[in-house]
Amino acid sequence: MNIYDVSEHAGVSIATVSRVLNGNPNVSEKTREKVLKVMDELGYTPNVFARGLGLNTMKTIGIMCSDSSDPYLAGAIYYLERGLRAHGYDAILCCTGYDLDAKQKYFDLLRSKRVDAIILAGSKFVEMRAKDNAYIIEAASDLPIMLVNGFLEGENIYSTVCDDHAAVYGAASQLLSSGRRRILYVYTSYSYSGVNKLEGYKDALKSKGITPSDELIRQCPKDIEAARELMLSLHREGLEFDAVITSDDSLAVGAVKYAHIADISIPRDLSIIGYNNSLLARCTDPEITSIDSKVEALCTTTINTLMGVFSGVNVPSRTTIASDLNKKENHKFLILKEEYHT
Repeated sequence: MNIYDVSEHAGVSIATVSRVLNGNPNVSEKTREKVLKVMDELGYTPNVFARGLGLNTMKTIGIMCSDSSDPYLAGAIYYLERGLRAHGYDAILCCTGYDLDAKQKYFDLLRSKRVDAIILAGSKFVEMRAKDNAYIIEAASDLPIMLVNGFLEGENIYSTVCDDHAAVYGAASQLLSSGRRRILYVYTSYSYSGVNKLEGYKDALKSKGITPSDELIRQCPKDIEAARELMLSLHREGLEFDAVITSDDSLAVGAVKYAHIADISIPRDLSIIGYNNSLLARCTDPEITSIDSKVEALCTTTINTLMGVFSGVNVPSRTTIASDLNKKENHKFLILKEEYHT
């Protein structure tokens, strides 16, 4: 028995049931009585949505990430925990790795702890096969599921995403406008975020009448040395490219190392654009132009959305955050804010 059953039998929305449980005044007395009567008839015991009534809440949120050593995810965890503390919530963190069985195991562990909600940080929790996401959708019948830069459609699932497509589209378009024509795209995975980035790259080329070439689209582990060796290998094979866009800053650092070894001038002969605007982008010489995916804004918005769910207010199931492009040119640090909107 869950909140969806109450919603269906009472003929009202889930948000209305939540408002009743939280004592929200924006519900008519007639509707309130109808919902409470259905709850009594069904024997429904409120859990997380009874926060406003002080019933069964643990004031604890579960956070899952695939790899806390990743700079992007480490930042996300920091901002999420900071936001939760500001609202009086504790957090339980599980680092799952990338195996689906491990993800499900830790997900079930958090549910057994009776957390009030689960936050999935990063896009690696949304699988390409719909059946592999069933455990998330099922759990959402009992507690809110929040996705940070991942999207999964379902009741009581809320996604906050960076507009990755528009970000890479804008970066590639700028390179093309500057005269670059052989843009190498190096990515790490086919996650929700990864697919949108790749499509942004392809669509930018198509908008200039250029057919994307498979030889200029390469997958690579999220590893600096692996990216360096990939590009050195392509160089030895005679593949020409005058720019590189990567799906993560670690790969862009590998591009800088490649250029130094191959005696290629940056940015005169090779333009490099990374992703996430992490500390890595400021640790190379020259510094790397990088797309700022706004991890702090993503996490802050996620927490604000969750608090809205707890309060029974209407919140969007999906919120999109625009990116910035942080440019470094001629070894000088220059920030040019360029909002990319679709």
